[in-house]
Formats: sequence, C-alpha cells, structure tokens
Amino acid sequence: MMGVRFIGFIDISSDIINKLLFTTGIILLFCLTIMSKINRSYTFTRTLRLLASIVLATLLIACESMLHSQAGTPDDVQYAQHLWAALQQGRMVGKHAKKLKPFIGAARPHGWVLEIVSGMARVGDYRGFVIVKKNYQGDNLRVSDVEKDRTRFLESISVMFQREKGYDPDNKNWFWAQYQPNGKLVTRYMMGLEIAMAGRIMKGTTQDNNRGCIYCHRSAGGDDYIFYPEIIIPQANRQKP
Repeated sequence: MMGVRFIGFIDISSDIINKLLFTTGIILLFCLTIMSKINRSYTFTRTLRLLASIVLATLLIACESMLHSQAGTPDDVQYAQHLWAALQQGRMVGKHAKKLKPFIGAARPHGWVLEIVSGMARVGDYRGFVIVKKNYQGDNLRVSDVEKDRTRFLESISVMFQREKGYDPDNKNWFWAQYQPNGKLVTRYMMGLEIAMAGRIMKGTTQDNNRGCIYCHRSAGGDDYIFYPEIIIPQANRQKP
C-alpha cells in the first residue's frame, strides 16, 4: 500500500485472495517441476511448460479483468483527476482549501481525526454532490494538533462524488476516490496488480460481494450512503430512483 493504511473487509478479502493465488501458483509450478523430472522427454517437458504458461497467463488476465472492472480503470483515473481539479477550484482541497473544524473520527480506514466538507462540484458538463473527508493520523493525535499543523498530519483524502444517473445505479451512482495529500491517487496492490483507488470501490458481482467503500457505506442509514445525518443532498440535486 502506498501512502495510506487500510484495514477492514477490503484488506481481509484481498489478502486471502492474494495468498490463495500465490499458493496455487507455487503448487502448480512445483507439480510441473516434479513431473518434468519424472519424464524428461523433450515433448513432454515442452508440453508441461506450455500448459503452465497458459494457465498462469489465463489466471493473470482473469484477475486483471476482474479488478479493472471494479475500480482503477484508465477512465476512472482520468475522471478522478478532473474531480480533484474541480475540488481545488472549489477550495475543498489543496493549499488554499477552506479550514473547517476537525473532530475525532476514530474509524479506520479513515483518520483518527477528520475534517469534512460537502457541496456541489462540476466535472465537465455535470454538476453533482460531493463529500470530501480529510483523514489525519498520528500517535496520540488530538484535534488541537491538527488545527496547529494540518499538513503534517494529513494522511489521505477520501472523496465520494455522486455522478450522473446510470453510472452505478446499484449504489446510488457514487464515484469513490482516495487521494494522497498532493492529489495523486492512492494505489493498492491486489493480486499482484497495482490498482488506483478510484471508481466503484470495490463493487462485487452481487451486493453481497461488495467490499471497501461500497460495502461500508451501503450500511449507512437514509438510503443515500452518507453516514452523517447533518450532510444532506440539496432537494434539487437528489436523484430519483
């Protein structure tokens, strides 16, 4: 993981999958090596090597396809960059961001101290509701510490932006992104692949298979994926089912 630490369901699921894939690969290679020693004929050995290459290539392609369909696609990364620029312009992030009142959050994967701002943002021709959560982390961190030096303790910035209808109707069309303080996307290694944390994080094939942002926020009350009741999407911008 680069730039931020995660714990919770997304870690558990990805770690298990990584271990299973790694173990499967090792066992496959071990078996092929033993078999090739038993029968050293050129044709047999060449066939085994070809089989191993096909199996491993298929496994890698399948994993890459599955992960990229959830988050971190080139389109997701590009959209996240445009979103960051819009947030900078709105003074929600960056050096000129408006300072709000931090508070104790104490819920990973977010910071021990949080600072939240919400409002409308325009990306391209679309204007949608956005929630920006700044995650501050440090040993025995206090709100007063953050107020004195935000830059020192800012670990990452979590953003949820409600995109146009049809983007992800299963999950209220929220676009999720995790940024480093400098605006670059946080990346995570999953199944041997470096995935940018932007997009549908981490949408499963069914609602029961969701993980990460979607899994957690789906449990929020109000049917809007927002945990804080004081944050309300303006009536004019609420998306109808």
